[in-house]
Amino acid sequence: MNTSMFAIRGRVVTPDEVLGDAVVTIIGDRIEAVDSFEEWHAANAGATAPQPVGTLLPGLVDIHCHGGGGHAFTTADVTEMAAAARHHHEFGTTTLLASLVTARPETLTEQVATLIPLVDDGTLAGIHLEGPFLSDVRCGAQDPAYLLEPDPALTAVLLEAGNGRVRVMTVAPELDGYAELAAQLRARGVIVAIGHTDADYATTRDALRDDACLVTHLANGMPPLHHRRSGPVGASLVAAADGDAVVEVIGDGIHVDAGFVAMVFAAARGNVALVTDAMAAAGMPDGTYQLGPQRVAVEDGIARIANGSIAGGTSHLIEVLQRTVRESAIPLVDAVRAASEIPAAVLGLDGTCGSIRPGRYADLIVVDDDLELGSVMRRGSWLS
Repeated sequence: MNTSMFAIRGRVVTPDEVLGDAVVTIIGDRIEAVDSFEEWHAANAGATAPQPVGTLLPGLVDIHCHGGGGHAFTTADVTEMAAAARHHHEFGTTTLLASLVTARPETLTEQVATLIPLVDDGTLAGIHLEGPFLSDVRCGAQDPAYLLEPDPALTAVLLEAGNGRVRVMTVAPELDGYAELAAQLRARGVIVAIGHTDADYATTRDALRDDACLVTHLANGMPPLHHRRSGPVGASLVAAADGDAVVEVIGDGIHVDAGFVAMVFAAARGNVALVTDAMAAAGMPDGTYQLGPQRVAVEDGIARIANGSIAGGTSHLIEVLQRTVRESAIPLVDAVRAASEIPAAVLGLDGTCGSIRPGRYADLIVVDDDLELGSVMRRGSWLS
């Protein structure tokens, strides 16, 4: 067991404020204390004061990620899956779900089972099933050949294959059998997310009041917001404002623009989770990649399938955070919460990660004044 003790000094971003000069004390893999430098110095008279290292943010939390660094979770190769997770760890996302896309039922079942050891050893926080019970009208880069109506038997097979590691499932609430599916998921402790949907306002709002508490990549894979047909985007923003849901936003400048991100933060009253929807091309050059069964071409950093649909993101969460602050003018504390504490809370993990507070994992990232990434600590060990 790692029981080493050390202190890191810098400008510290907490969920409530920015501490201009503070010291984070770490014992083993946990944060022991967060003090102003004056408090730390008074309590450690005679000790050599640590030098400021920059701005300290909590390790970021991405609840929607398909891969990165040339590697994918949408495979049945555990080595490949582990490499995808490590890639994001090294870029400051210290907690993440492995998101799978619609595929043959037997393929999904195998992928879910293959991910289990990576959840058990802490590499991943769980599994997100994005499909197969989605709208064929709003499928985006999901392969329509494998989309299905809600199927309790298949759902049971997938959940059994995951043996408690499936944390989130994205479904379309307008499909026949949705209510029964949602009840089945909730009974197994799985978070119901609304996405890839063509539902109207009322159907979406009812789902987010009764069953679901998360919206998958708001505005993508659903009808656009219209003043006469507010649809799932309008219903999701109302649900977030009412405290019934958290909305994911892929703030990469491709899936939605900076003004939309600003609007969501203003409307959702803090219930926003920044995500990447990253696929294997994240952190990689343009070229050809796979997203589940779909071939993806990446050009100028934009991933698309043959019909032109955007096929996931190519950014890291730190880059999404940078854009949110720089281009959408979201205050640093609010943007950091949306990339850490809020998604951690969605998963029920905010007591262990997602913030710089005593008792949480020592997951920290060091950035400069421009939010450019310097060093990453995960569970008390420096990765870079």
